[in-house]
Amino acid sequence: MSEPPQDATRPMPVVDTEKHPDTEKHPGTGRHRPPADGQPALSPDARGSGRFWSARRVPSAIVALLTLGGAGLLLYDVVAVRTGHPAMYWRRELARQLAERHLDDIPVLGGAAFVTALGLWLILLALTPGLRNLLPMLRPRYDVRAALTRDAAAQVLRDRAVEVSGVREARVNMRRRRADVRVISHFRDPAEVRSDLDTALAGAVTDLGMVRRPKLSVRLRGPGKKG
Repeated sequence: MSEPPQDATRPMPVVDTEKHPDTEKHPGTGRHRPPADGQPALSPDARGSGRFWSARRVPSAIVALLTLGGAGLLLYDVVAVRTGHPAMYWRRELARQLAERHLDDIPVLGGAAFVTALGLWLILLALTPGLRNLLPMLRPRYDVRAALTRDAAAQVLRDRAVEVSGVREARVNMRRRRADVRVISHFRDPAEVRSDLDTALAGAVTDLGMVRRPKLSVRLRGPGKKG
């Protein structure tokens, strides 16, 4: 009687489907398994994992410190009043100003506009991912997420451009949805250089494997006249 292989008693890995929705589920069990070997983790038309979200550490720290400082100061003043001491000058002055000033006064309107703008800015930070310098890439596996920086993607396109025969200099300005390529050519027919350049850059954009392929804007010009 043959013995079972050593790996037969090894437990199957459990994957959280909320973090990895691409995993498959064993029928009749609560466990999940990754896609079988030889099968792509995502379909060819997968949209990727979306943009990376910023932790917003600096705005969060500023808001937390201001809230903590204001709450601590107000608590100290309330305790002082409860123990028989007079209220602090800033609270007495604020109460007087609120009682005397009308709602249509310029300082009141200015303060309200500032607070509104600050609140809208915080809401915008909470609802947007940030990290605009990172360009998400397609996921080759269900448990892999990757991104390219704009500078790295621009460097790849520049290297592909200067490899084309007849290109003397190339500059690339990489954006989230478009790549502006400026090329200076020499010693070749500009039409031939442009054709080879379009082919090379289109292949480079495909090789980058980004979720949203940037549109190419190529501008080709000659070296100019000397003297």
